[in-house]
Amino acid sequence: MCGFTGIAWDDPKRAPERALLSRMARTLEHRGPDDEGIEVRAPFGMGFRRLSIIDLAGGHQPIFDESGDIAVVCNGEIYNFEELRKGLEARGHRFRTGSDVECVVHLYEEHGERLAEHLTGMFAFAVFDWRDPARPKLLLGRDRIGIKPLYFARTSEGLLFASEVKAILESGLVSRQLRATAMLDYLVQGYTSGLHSAWEGIDRVPPASTLSFVCGEEPRVARYWDLPVDGLREPARDDEILEWLDRVVRDHLVSDVPLGAFLSGGIDSNAVADSMARLRSGAATGRAERSVRDALVLCSVGFREAEFDELDVARESAKALGAVHHTQVLEPDPKLALDVLPWFFDEPLADPSTVPTYLVSRMAREHVTVALTGDGGDEVFGGYRRYVFDVAENRVRARLGRGGQRLLAMAGRVYPKLDWAPRVLRAKHTLLNFGADPARAYFQSLTQLPREAALAVLQPELARSLAGHDPFIAFAEHYHRPRGVDALYRAQYADFHTFLPDQILVKSDRASMGASLEVRPPLLDHRFVERFANLPTPEKVRGGRGKHAFREALRGRVRGDVLDGPKRGFDIPLRRWLAGPLSGVVRDALHTLPADWFDRAALVAKLEEHQGGGRDHSHLLWSLLVLERWRQRHRVSDTLA
Repeated sequence: MCGFTGIAWDDPKRAPERALLSRMARTLEHRGPDDEGIEVRAPFGMGFRRLSIIDLAGGHQPIFDESGDIAVVCNGEIYNFEELRKGLEARGHRFRTGSDVECVVHLYEEHGERLAEHLTGMFAFAVFDWRDPARPKLLLGRDRIGIKPLYFARTSEGLLFASEVKAILESGLVSRQLRATAMLDYLVQGYTSGLHSAWEGIDRVPPASTLSFVCGEEPRVARYWDLPVDGLREPARDDEILEWLDRVVRDHLVSDVPLGAFLSGGIDSNAVADSMARLRSGAATGRAERSVRDALVLCSVGFREAEFDELDVARESAKALGAVHHTQVLEPDPKLALDVLPWFFDEPLADPSTVPTYLVSRMAREHVTVALTGDGGDEVFGGYRRYVFDVAENRVRARLGRGGQRLLAMAGRVYPKLDWAPRVLRAKHTLLNFGADPARAYFQSLTQLPREAALAVLQPELARSLAGHDPFIAFAEHYHRPRGVDALYRAQYADFHTFLPDQILVKSDRASMGASLEVRPPLLDHRFVERFANLPTPEKVRGGRGKHAFREALRGRVRGDVLDGPKRGFDIPLRRWLAGPLSGVVRDALHTLPADWFDRAALVAKLEEHQGGGRDHSHLLWSLLVLERWRQRHRVSDTLA
């Protein structure tokens, strides 16, 4: 796990400044505290920060091919590198290190821009090719799911790129402006999604994509993989699911440093931990075998608030697995979200669970350098509550017909919002959803603020300029791409292209790397995902619960109270924080946010309404607080682009 940055000038004879590259790389020191590598050779310059995981002594980057005319830097892990290395050596390639990254440079020699198709892992890489002095080439690539980040900026002089935006900003060659459309996306979704980052002029290399750049030309982005889009597969057998689970967990155990796992009271982390325990019996091979010979190390956190705490369940699981179990009851400090996390999250992210995610990562880093997680099980097997609700809503729509849907939508428009009332009486959202297009209805279940409500708190002139922008449009393009599938898989497919890479995985990557901890999500191994994500709906949602096939396959492995217990989120007591220790800080933020961005009177009215108990505006107020602290920490211009 590492971080890298670089510059590729349009002028093939111009060399980047080493001092500039060093400054850019130092912004990524938390991603790689163990080593730094700076290389300059016109027209390319690269800076690398290393967290040593494999080949501790010989894995310094960049790594070159035999001729010295091709180099690579890479963030992440290539899990099939030993298999790739055997094949490459058999075809005459010579290796100088034991690093997993070295196979990338030799694959480039053989396959060029298609090298990523041969990699299994989580990765972002940059390959530099000087073989043609008149047309030097750069190839950037990102893993299929988007676990590892990669950004780029095309300027008038060349191309800048980095694992995190802050390294590009450190160059001084890109303005520190927030895109106006990103403002609306953020207020509605809690994050920004798609090709364009929150920053004007800085884009993302999309998941499962490469970017090729020849000096003096425009960059070209190409996709090399996608989830199935042409129908659903047959139901999966229990033994098939378990076989694949053990296979991907085994592959994720390769490490030359201490390795453990996060453990909660949920199904996914318990499934991963159980598989790790089984592999200790000798099923793993190579470096993975060495990783599981030592005691199984599991890390869990709990909360004093009962509705958030799963520590007792995790303790029972760890005891049954014979694990060394490290636990900690967290006292989440709101100041983390205000002073510490804005540096690591250099795009605004309104997910309150960034705080406990960072805290559990920091605790785990005291014991291990690598931790496996259960991330991805909900996306693959349909585990989110919103998937269950979406299936139920679509069944009701089918029975109502168009006429019935219109009647319920009319009822929803006149039904009072009743935020203060018991949940059973808060039917407005559900009634409106019945009358909405299925894609729009599902999108609304993901949003934290309706578009109209977001526009209403913006400065009126800005709101008018954004009248033609709707974050739903980009989401709908993903939702409607699969053919011959059910509505649930459409929702999952859209989540895999938006919510997962741009919210969930951003949170996991930045929070863990902020603690210099490598986290690996075996349930997001692309082979596992493409095998099970398009199961038919009854294999995912059945009996009012999600994750049916995975849950049933695990019976006999995972305890029944875990499989059948209530699903809890990994969150913080947001409303209590905003009413208590953060009340004054929120008020201050509402007054320091730029007047060109927001209608200050509208914001203050929301705060007073919230504090008076009339309406719950927790997510809006938290979003505004995070936005303002992010703006101050990264010196964002008051002028929107």
